[in-house]
Amino acid sequence: MRVASLHRYPIKSHGREQINAVTLTEGQTMPWDRVWAVTHEATKFDVASPAWVSCRNFMIGSRTPGLAGIWTTLDEATRQISLRHADLEDITFCPDDADDVARFLSWVAPLCPPQRGAPTGIVSAPGRGMTDSPLASVSIMNTASHADVASKMDTPIELERWRGNIFLDHTPAWAELEWIGRDIRIGDAVLRVRERIKRCSVTNTNPVTGVRDTDTLDALNSHFGHQDFGVNAEVISSGSIGIDAKAELL
Repeated sequence: MRVASLHRYPIKSHGREQINAVTLTEGQTMPWDRVWAVTHEATKFDVASPAWVSCRNFMIGSRTPGLAGIWTTLDEATRQISLRHADLEDITFCPDDADDVARFLSWVAPLCPPQRGAPTGIVSAPGRGMTDSPLASVSIMNTASHADVASKMDTPIELERWRGNIFLDHTPAWAELEWIGRDIRIGDAVLRVRERIKRCSVTNTNPVTGVRDTDTLDALNSHFGHQDFGVNAEVISSGSIGIDAKAELL
């Protein structure tokens, strides 16, 4: 098994960035992954005592499909984020700066349906990415499983629909779903596979246009008898991972 690609999502549901290498730390999510999240009018997030809360407290692609078309570039040194979308002008801002957040809210507003809650701000929790699972996890996907879904749908679909962190090549399709409780060494890091990922409707959305144009959930349920794709894993031994790094079950 080899690492085919690595991805992070600095602002939850608001863009993706492909990277060449990353250093994982025991017990933590991928660095810079879902560090920030965008609140809405009904968000229950305690700014005075910030901690992980579930995805329903934030603006997410399953409710706001247009967000799926955002691409991201993060400057780690300055914490500046550049966002681009086919229907909008590019924007660069700092999620920690109140004036910049106001500019971002104006920028993203055209992508948000009026019948849904409007975005109200950006929050973060120290030392914890706002992943969908309460587990501080890194997601692992299998390119062969992706190809199998596409073949059953009889249409090409983009790998980015799955919003995974680590994609592996040279692995039998769906083998990853049998890894629960197993340890896997990827590059210099070791992760323990904890849970399968049940997918939501965001996977039906084209990651270029932000338009729902397929039904991956129907394909999963109809052809495979479940709605899962990929697994969440916990980092149990720190280490670096790069493209084409070797992966092996322990």
